[in-house]
Amino acid sequence: MWKSFSRTQWVGGWCAAVAVVAAASVVGGVAMTVNAAELWLVACLAPPAVMLLVWRGAPPVTVAELLHHVNRPSKETR
Repeated sequence: MWKSFSRTQWVGGWCAAVAVVAAASVVGGVAMTVNAAELWLVACLAPPAVMLLVWRGAPPVTVAELLHHVNRPSKETR
C-alpha cells in the first residue's frame, strides 16, 4: 500500500497536515507571531526537502533479471 504513493504525494500530504495543524492552533486561540510562523514554515519545508534529497529511485536491475531478459527467445524467430 505504501509503495503506491509517489514522493510528490508524500510531500503534499506532509505540507497539508502541517497546514491543518497550524490552522487548528490559530482557531484554538494560539497567537501567530512572526517567530511562530517561521517555525511552522521550517517544520513544513525541512522534512519534505530532506525526503526528496534522500529518497532513492527505482532499484537497479539484478543479474537474474538481466539474464532472464537476454535468454528469453524473441517472438520474431518463431
